[in-house]
Amino acid sequence: MSLPLLIAAALAAGAVAGPHAELLPVADAVEHLAAPIAGAYWTPERMERAIPIDLPGAGETADRVRSLAATVLPPAAARRLPLARERRAAVRSTTSGSVWEAGGLVRKTTGRVFLTINGVDFACSASAVRSANRSVVVTAGHCVKNGTGAWAENWVFVPGYQPGRRPYGTYTARRMFVPRQWARDGNDDYDVGMVVVNDGPGGRRLGDVVGGQEIGFNARRGQQTYGFGFPADPPYSGERLLYCAGVPHDDPHGQTRGQGLRCELTAGASGGPWLTSFDPATGRGVLTSVSSFKYSTDHRTMYGPYFGPAIKNLFLKAERA
Repeated sequence: MSLPLLIAAALAAGAVAGPHAELLPVADAVEHLAAPIAGAYWTPERMERAIPIDLPGAGETADRVRSLAATVLPPAAARRLPLARERRAAVRSTTSGSVWEAGGLVRKTTGRVFLTINGVDFACSASAVRSANRSVVVTAGHCVKNGTGAWAENWVFVPGYQPGRRPYGTYTARRMFVPRQWARDGNDDYDVGMVVVNDGPGGRRLGDVVGGQEIGFNARRGQQTYGFGFPADPPYSGERLLYCAGVPHDDPHGQTRGQGLRCELTAGASGGPWLTSFDPATGRGVLTSVSSFKYSTDHRTMYGPYFGPAIKNLFLKAERA
């Protein structure tokens, strides 16, 4: 079994609810108290060896590839191709994968997540969001808890990640939250995780150091969207922030209530933010989904869960923690 390519302040008061909002009942959040990380676990060498938590479902059935297997894979260096193969371009309104070179807030708030599940070190993507406690990170649920399986250990967020550098420090997990539907069933409509992190260097909170993207719920579907992440499987290296852009569509297979975006980012991009109302000049937007999964029969489309009442409830619990 291959690893899955499964990879808040709310919108202004007048936001229009999406047509499927009423289909997502408010879910109870399942909470986990993160254990302290022993010593300097995440050395540069260990980060380099961490494998993307998810891989494309090549050769699988038409069903979504879901299960997280602790498969032994080749060393990271053997799987990565030169950075020269990553595409470079000015900011585009439509792209299936380009290097983000415009800077702005998104450069600071988007980062890499490193975690351990069942003794295997993995990497994901995530984003800092504006919250009452100034300490909430949003990512995919499978980057926090393996569905019905184990919670992540040694979980850290590195905002603004750069090759070999942690420009804003490393933030360790304090409390973790996923929707009950994710913890109980591994339901892809609820593949969202939120982590409250400890203070970073100098005792400063994450939001005071890098700021945060707004988070929105019940948003109108089919809006222009920019998706960001740190893909780490070929042809990408995990060392650069990349993005996809376009107008997402409903799931044509009817298996989820999420939306699909033309996006060829690979494993490691899971949990990366999807931003609407995005301003490329400032790098600010509204986080309305995260990279979650791809169908094994269509590796060119990334799907993300719809942020309805259940995800809003999750955020409200996280920002009060």
